[in-house]
Amino acid sequence: MATEGDPTDFIKVLHLLVISFTWGMQVWVSFIAGFVLISQVSMHTFGLVQSKLFPFYFYCLLGGNAVNLAIYAVYHPRELLDWHEGVQWFGPSATESMLVMQEIEKEHGLGGQVGMSSNKEGYTKLREQDPKYKEHRTTFYHYHGLSNLCNLVGFFATTTNLIYLALHLGTI
Repeated sequence: MATEGDPTDFIKVLHLLVISFTWGMQVWVSFIAGFVLISQVSMHTFGLVQSKLFPFYFYCLLGGNAVNLAIYAVYHPRELLDWHEGVQWFGPSATESMLVMQEIEKEHGLGGQVGMSSNKEGYTKLREQDPKYKEHRTTFYHYHGLSNLCNLVGFFATTTNLIYLALHLGTI
């Protein structure tokens, strides 16, 4: 239902706080936390942290974006709102493949080293020798790449929205 009049100051502040929170969280998780963790913990620990962090992260993004969309929709009504539900979940599939990969890596003494560049030969050899590992690695990187692409698109969309809001503060 469209609301008559301008939004209250509380709604304007809420809108800016939620979008700023969402944007800050995207910057931290996408660009900072991963680089800090990858250089400080083993690959398996890094993967486990991501598998626990990402569901919470995606739910926070979903909630923040839902609040922003709701506020925008209420104060910027459109005659035709075409809603398509096309939510795709890459996280569970990527996590499942990662856990299988980690089990195989543990069997071969891999995954305990810190940093990504350690023991590349061991991983290459394992990939060449074990078709199950190669299959799960391909699946993991496929979903991981799609997830990263979606995250970057979301980040740029949030950044664009934030820039637009900043340039039009009087019309929020």
